[in-house]
Amino acid sequence: MDVKAIAELEQAFTTISSSRPDGLILIADRFLLAERARIVAFAEKHRLPTMYPYGEMVRDGGLMSYAPSYPDLFRRAASYVDKILKGAKPAELPVEQPNKFELVINLNAARALGLTFPATLLRRADEVIR
Repeated sequence: MDVKAIAELEQAFTTISSSRPDGLILIADRFLLAERARIVAFAEKHRLPTMYPYGEMVRDGGLMSYAPSYPDLFRRAASYVDKILKGAKPAELPVEQPNKFELVINLNAARALGLTFPATLLRRADEVIR
């Protein structure tokens, strides 16, 4: 479901509530990041385990995220800007995919949902919120 406005978000909440899914996976979208408080509160209210596209959403109470490291992406983008300012032609620069990902887990949210994570996964997490 594509959501780009507050009214669409409210409609999505209604649709999700009526379909009673076992969980949610959100994809990266700046609108969703801006509305993270509403989204996290909805998932919490409806007891929906949710995988988020941004660690910020987990730090705000969401369950977990596995996503590219945005600070790393921004640093890499700065190197492209530097190359362009030094004369490189943008069309000749390679397209890169993220190569650093971060796993963030919120154990408080997990406990509220009655979920546990294996110790092996917790050890691999880049950040565990307790």
